[in-house]
Amino acid sequence: MSERRLDLPNIDTGLFQQPDIQRLLTPQRTDHTPRFLLLYGSLRERSYSRLAAEEAARILRALGGETRIFNPSGLPLVDDAPTDQPKVRELHELVQWAEGMVWCSPERHGAMTGLMKTQIDWIPLSIGAVRPTQGKTLAVMQVSGGSQSFNAVNQMRVLGRWMRMFTIPNQSSVAKAYQEFDDAGRMKHSAYYDRIVDVMEELMKFTLLTRDAVPYLVDRYSERTESAEALSQRVNQTTI
Repeated sequence: MSERRLDLPNIDTGLFQQPDIQRLLTPQRTDHTPRFLLLYGSLRERSYSRLAAEEAARILRALGGETRIFNPSGLPLVDDAPTDQPKVRELHELVQWAEGMVWCSPERHGAMTGLMKTQIDWIPLSIGAVRPTQGKTLAVMQVSGGSQSFNAVNQMRVLGRWMRMFTIPNQSSVAKAYQEFDDAGRMKHSAYYDRIVDVMEELMKFTLLTRDAVPYLVDRYSERTESAEALSQRVNQTTI
């Protein structure tokens, strides 16, 4: 088979890479338990977004995952405290620990809650040389007090993409959430519960499929050229 010739004007073909099929199909396998961080968007004593997140965490643990749920009580408004504030530092550490996330927000005034957005806004695109969200998996869920809606999950999908996360296709929206949980805070069996199981199964599968390939999957031509230009500038400065 003859070698294909790249005809790509204005592209540094030395940095341009054909997909490495072998690397995609046979990545190094991590054997530790998949790690998931769950965020919820309400501080009410009986918070249905928290109850739904707790139910999702139970399912993830049953599927073999390790879970941690962040309690946002005491988290300051964005830019109203330094990044070493205890709750901010706790959130940053949990985000770096996790390989996948679940975001669960109530819908309030046709949108995700301010508390949910505050948590996401406190997560930076980079911490030093580490990009805490890039390449990690994400599942989005919402609860509603009335009829079923998808405003909050749609907004969280936009944020997940902006945070460079692999947001899975499936999602959950629980209508009239006050009817879906018993007095002990457990979710009753229903089509809504089945959908949450579906979403967590899918999140687990995508996490297992992608976590070992993340360094390769998020490698970008534009960033390679940027690094090459920065290196060239440093070399030129030292030789002047």
